[in-house]
Amino acid sequence: MSRRIRRLLLAAVAIPPGVVWAAGAAGSHRLDLTTSLVGYASLAAFILAYLLVMAEEFTHLRKSKPVIIAAGLIWAMIGWVYVSHGMPHEAEQAVRHNLLEYAELMLFLLVAMTYINAMEERQVFDALRAWLIRKGFGFRALFWLTGILAFFISPVADNLTTALLMCAVVLAVGADNTRFVTLACINIVVGANAGGAFSPFGDITTLMVWQKGIVQFWDFFALFIPAAINFLVPAAIMHFAVPSAKPAAADDQVLMRRGAKRIVVLFLVTITTAVSFHNFLHLPPVLGMLTGLGYLQLFGYYLKKTYHGPARRAPANSEEIVHDSQMGDVVPFDVFTKVARAEWDTLLFFYGVVLCVGGLGFIGYLSSVSDLLYTQWGPTQANVTIGLLSAIVDNIPVMFAVLTMNPDMALGQWLLVTLTAGVGGSLLSIGSAAGVALMGQARGKYTFFGHLKWTPAIALGYAASILAHMGLNAAQF
Repeated sequence: MSRRIRRLLLAAVAIPPGVVWAAGAAGSHRLDLTTSLVGYASLAAFILAYLLVMAEEFTHLRKSKPVIIAAGLIWAMIGWVYVSHGMPHEAEQAVRHNLLEYAELMLFLLVAMTYINAMEERQVFDALRAWLIRKGFGFRALFWLTGILAFFISPVADNLTTALLMCAVVLAVGADNTRFVTLACINIVVGANAGGAFSPFGDITTLMVWQKGIVQFWDFFALFIPAAINFLVPAAIMHFAVPSAKPAAADDQVLMRRGAKRIVVLFLVTITTAVSFHNFLHLPPVLGMLTGLGYLQLFGYYLKKTYHGPARRAPANSEEIVHDSQMGDVVPFDVFTKVARAEWDTLLFFYGVVLCVGGLGFIGYLSSVSDLLYTQWGPTQANVTIGLLSAIVDNIPVMFAVLTMNPDMALGQWLLVTLTAGVGGSLLSIGSAAGVALMGQARGKYTFFGHLKWTPAIALGYAASILAHMGLNAAQF
């Protein structure tokens, strides 16, 4: 290739080689590619991928696929430009940094998902659902119970699992009452998202902020009252629209399998280990979580070795062993089947998001956005807007973008963006994983427009929670 053609190609995809800006470490530099063809192409790749993510319900294309491809394309273009400018290691170092951030969060989530799957397989959640159904609560009582349980379970379990569990209860007792199912599902989505906002374990966004070391573990609980207000305000408004009828109680009994309660305890011990590693030893929380996975593996070994009783093979398409014990002493425990059943699509989607947003940040776009939001607008207006944006765009890329920008904010502002990114997704049914999942589970009863009808009430709770946080935690601003 002639020197002239090479120069023309470089001019088309990047800025002139002499215009660079320092980036963090001594001796490292980055090209400003925001106005280059590569920059525009990277933006287009990310936007197209995210449009496909948002259309997952209609296309049935798993959300991880487009963002993984977009991540590869973005970094391939960046790498080509940097190699062309004689800086072959800059992009490599940036990718390795993003991969390290992803690995810590992925392994942390993998352990948490494994525990949730273990509790689900041991029928912990089925037993809770059966208990609620047997009690014969009225529609209004069930509306409040499922919402409150969603609020308090989601800080430990993820909001998606919590929402699906509570929705199963609602459908079991009120499937023939569309009005009740719609209102109860909205309440569950709002409760699960609000509950996840005040705990480092309640949502991926709070986990990212905690693992980054920006907000300490106990500081998140300053959001408890604002999060509760976010849930209670729309719930109180919707209460009067819930039918006052009382459905017939069902005699549904589910026995938890052997070791179920001890697995719950081990999960709590694992969380304590992760918090202790981070707070007292200043080690990454993921190290404590992986240690906790070892607890579960040892306990699984114990369950296998102490398993007794007549057994029969399950159907040919199942790998499990079951028997007819009335005590629920079934299925020799295997921790690796729980690992295999983790939400790998979500974990790989998270990979794609981290690499895509990291690439756009490396190009220079996030610096421009940070200047607009946090310098020109101010942190409060910016953080409230980010919450509104999370109703349309998944809060994972939104929060990762904020963390990548790393604006200079007080603790109160970091808690504010954690709150708004967590609860803003409740404004629309498509704004959170819990809402999207329930539209599928309660298809035809809980819909986008059914949720949209109550968006003003949810928005009132959103505004009230922000004002409560700014009032109660004013000393942290």
